[in-house]
Amino acid sequence: MAVRRKIALGEGETGRVACAPAMAFRGLDTISGEVLNTAALGERVGWLTGLVESMAAGVIGGHWSRSELILLSSGIAPSGERLPSNAWMALRTLGWTATVPEGLYAPDRVRRVAEEQAGRVLRSAQWRAELVDAVLTTWPAGADPMKRTEEEWAALRDTCPQGAAVPASVFRSCTRQVLRFETAHRRLPADLCELEAAPGGGRQVVLAAADKQLATLVRCEDDPARYAVLTVRLPVRPDPRTRADWRPVRIRFRLPPTIDATAALHAPTLRLRGGRLRLDIAHTTAVPATRRSGHSRAVAFDYGLNTLLTGGTLTPTGGIQPGVLTDGQPVFLRMNGVLAKADRLRILAEQLWAKAAHLETLLDGQRALGRCLDPATAAKLALLRTEHARVSKRRQHLNMQIAKAAARFMVDHARATGASVIYLEDLRDMEARGKGRTLNTRLSGSVRGQIVADVRHQAARHGIAVVIVPARGTSKYCPRCLTAFRHHTAPDSTRPGWKWATCPHPDCGYSADRDVAAWQRIGARGLQHQHLTVLDRTTGTYLIRRTVQELDQPVRHPKPTHPGPSELGPRSVFADRTKAGPMRSSPVPRQRRRVPAPPGTPASTGPGGKRPAGRPPQSPTHRTRRRGGRQAPHTMSTPNRHTPRGARLGAGFHLHTHATPLKQRPRRDPRLFSHRGEHPPPRRKT
Repeated sequence: MAVRRKIALGEGETGRVACAPAMAFRGLDTISGEVLNTAALGERVGWLTGLVESMAAGVIGGHWSRSELILLSSGIAPSGERLPSNAWMALRTLGWTATVPEGLYAPDRVRRVAEEQAGRVLRSAQWRAELVDAVLTTWPAGADPMKRTEEEWAALRDTCPQGAAVPASVFRSCTRQVLRFETAHRRLPADLCELEAAPGGGRQVVLAAADKQLATLVRCEDDPARYAVLTVRLPVRPDPRTRADWRPVRIRFRLPPTIDATAALHAPTLRLRGGRLRLDIAHTTAVPATRRSGHSRAVAFDYGLNTLLTGGTLTPTGGIQPGVLTDGQPVFLRMNGVLAKADRLRILAEQLWAKAAHLETLLDGQRALGRCLDPATAAKLALLRTEHARVSKRRQHLNMQIAKAAARFMVDHARATGASVIYLEDLRDMEARGKGRTLNTRLSGSVRGQIVADVRHQAARHGIAVVIVPARGTSKYCPRCLTAFRHHTAPDSTRPGWKWATCPHPDCGYSADRDVAAWQRIGARGLQHQHLTVLDRTTGTYLIRRTVQELDQPVRHPKPTHPGPSELGPRSVFADRTKAGPMRSSPVPRQRRRVPAPPGTPASTGPGGKRPAGRPPQSPTHRTRRRGGRQAPHTMSTPNRHTPRGARLGAGFHLHTHATPLKQRPRRDPRLFSHRGEHPPPRRKT
């Protein structure tokens, strides 16, 4: 079954390009008939990857200069000819071709792949080069460049192309890089090409630059929805000499379940991962088109530390200057246990790195003195480096799972409420400085950027737009009256803090969690500035870069719809709700339970015992993936007090993730029903 390159789009649809990984474990040499196992297939792909990488690195290193970067990014050749959009065609137009190592033979399509990879690297370096030029041009003389004034920041953004859209954290990172160069060389660098060495070509093979003479991709005829076949020419030796050393290898692999049967497949990218062949398969599917504005229902979310996400639903009202209406019922996603596990892995990685650095210092001292290296120390250093790499891989995998779970929670909530847009705050400029060692570390280790990328990927499948709004002032002002909040530690404490917010306005008095108030301001700002939403062409993200103070209106909360006491009738028609009568949530009043009784109870008054201290233990007794009905409170603690239970037994991090259900059952007023009818009284406890 042939692979379609394009898909038919209906009205209101657009093409969504995504990439999914797949693994290949065996191949077939179509000329010799030899079946290649995982090791043999990985060996041949490794020979091709090494050859392509060396040729691409030669092109990049030969043209790593500021003038040539400007020439390539200008899009115009010296002859006045317009450069093609394909990187390999642009390089060949300029005469920057890849050279095959002497004595080796490589097809022209392999050279084309190397030129495509080199051209992409050189084109991507132009943005960093412009950023470095802007920092060097506006470098403050005789002052600390990390403490720029407002005028210096304005000049820096005016000098950099599209500097208004560049986060301040990016400028600070570039400034630190220049400072390190100045400390080492006692002068400022001339440009990016002097500041950074020429990058490599990348250990991958981009087959998108090749044609059918090098690689073909088709779906299997027997099962086109689940399997595909890639036929690619691979070398049979590490140093191919002739054309006969390149043979077509047929690779059958399983398509990932995220690729639909109607998706159009594109040429994959080959890379080795742990000695196995990995294919990054690009595919295009038809999805509903997203909208910049015109949203009638939205959801907004605010990031947090202990509570990862706090959000809710908002709807705009009509009128010349529309307001925003919300039900004020937030939803939460708490991952305290997972974040505690990530914190433990971070501490372990830091300890391993410190031990390895100490051993490296000892070995450097032995080399400086001309002594033979201690074999035991060298072996221990290698072991620590390997263990650190494994821990880093576990941290990366855990962060990916956190980001995917958070994105899935937001998209599912938007779909359940019928929202067409998700508003998130722009925290690219947020840096962990001056907030204490623990808080700085937790802020630096968060995965906010990956969460945004994942939610954009998942929301596009359902036609839901993701818009980034400015975060300034969202946690500072009251959503109901726009008065500056007073922040303190808890609702029953006046000690200054950051968790709880109270409005000091006498007519408002709104009191809520800081994150609960922030998501309302984020959603209101996004809905009231819909007409200012723009599309960032470089990242494909919807942004609201500026806000208008006059458009910010308070968020309105509707009055409760349940009937009041005057509508329900006189109090006498209801069951007894006083403390003297039986209630569902309390035992029989004015009658203490005799068993167990408090310590020291006289034996003459009846049987007694020792009162249990707290809740009964709920530790799992066997390895299971099924979560119990309730969890102990310690699963919601901070990382310093968290004790792993289900995760330690192999049940996964989902046991420590708590999310608000998408749909809640409506609450019934207990005064509408009698205890003897719908709600019988509980049995007496004896």
